[in-house]
Amino acid sequence: MRKINSDIIKEKVKELCLKANVSLPEDVEKSLRDACDNETSCLGKYALDVLKENMDIAKEKQIPLCQDTGMVIVFLEIGQDIVVEGELINDAVNEGIRQSYDEGFFRKSVVDDPILRQNTKDNTPAVIYTDIIAGDKIKISIMPKGFGSENMGRIFMLKPSDGVEGIKDCVVKAVIEAGPNPCPPLILGVGIGGTMEKAGMLSKKALLRKIGDYNSFSHIKDLEQELLELVNKTNVGPEGLGGDTTAFAVNVEVYPTHIAGLPVAISFACNCARHVEVII
Repeated sequence: MRKINSDIIKEKVKELCLKANVSLPEDVEKSLRDACDNETSCLGKYALDVLKENMDIAKEKQIPLCQDTGMVIVFLEIGQDIVVEGELINDAVNEGIRQSYDEGFFRKSVVDDPILRQNTKDNTPAVIYTDIIAGDKIKISIMPKGFGSENMGRIFMLKPSDGVEGIKDCVVKAVIEAGPNPCPPLILGVGIGGTMEKAGMLSKKALLRKIGDYNSFSHIKDLEQELLELVNKTNVGPEGLGGDTTAFAVNVEVYPTHIAGLPVAISFACNCARHVEVII
């Protein structure tokens, strides 16, 4: 049985938040640069060039990629053969976020009550999802989630008879209705199956997958590729100005569901698709 102190989790979360808010993952950066080279719309190319310049300045000067430094979503995969000593894991995660948002001078956007709306002044608490897995390691995935894109998320409780065509219609409809609001080019996470809340969680987790890493099920991989093609045919384009590049990727995650249901959840990540992970 391996033992670690919660201070390690705290420090790693702090490091991840500081990194995620100022630099894009390599796959997102590459997709943005490639899109700049390949976009055929003049307005779309202009928007992409501005986004690329913003990305380069943020990375060079170590300042936030976006003024909305998000509400932090954390995925924890905890090996069942590890013991965490010290404070509670969730408390350590939130303290790491608190310290990083102070040190990085990142905007603090979390309110303590959705009705009364008093700012917590430290960007906590995070939204934390925990899975218990085999082994003695902890994987921490951090995603600061801005709400321009988050507000465009959708849940569709389809009938099984709606099938794959119904899923496609929902995704395309959601993208068209969202328009410029989620700041495309996008990464779309699609969760299919489970229950309403499970589909939503799956759609968030799908946003963490690298661009070009397809689902291991061949029929889901085919769906991902077809959805990306359909989304990019909408002509929403970069920043909603029209063009070829509405999305960099559509990542689909699935889970068993009830015979009477077909839940479909769609999560949007904007062009500033910030996420980073570490294994300890």
